[in-house]
Amino acid sequence: MKKVILFIFLSFSLVSFSQKSDFWSHVQYGGGFTLGFGSQTTIGISPSAIYNFDNGFSLGTGLSYLYSEINDFSTSVYGASIISLYQTKLGIQLSGEFDYNFANQKDQFGTINTNFPALHLGVAYNQGRFAVGVRYDVLYDSKKSVFGSPISPVVRFYF
Repeated sequence: MKKVILFIFLSFSLVSFSQKSDFWSHVQYGGGFTLGFGSQTTIGISPSAIYNFDNGFSLGTGLSYLYSEINDFSTSVYGASIISLYQTKLGIQLSGEFDYNFANQKDQFGTINTNFPALHLGVAYNQGRFAVGVRYDVLYDSKKSVFGSPISPVVRFYF
């Protein structure tokens, strides 16, 4: 637990280290969300904040929560992340994102709690404040992760 508190503290301190008065003009807020209804219900939110450096790089931090339910089985996943982005002149956004997730799974037989890291490397097409693409978790372990695949879509927006 001490490692998680240290990780969150360091993540948020990255955003608040500048002494310049124009610091906040380089900060963008945003994130993503997930909604899915039908035979499986999925609801997720992932707010984040990034600092845009002048050379196309951005660095920030985020939080995430995902709830999924299918029949008698439910999963809640929450975590924190460090986000790095690089914007090319061609509209392509490269990303690296380190997450640490905690999961709680419940069914008729009981509850299972687990935690696991993820390191997502991705590529997205960026148009203004909106980006869409794909990412791959290079630390994916099917025995630990609650996610079914190391590949996931990327949808980001920042204001």
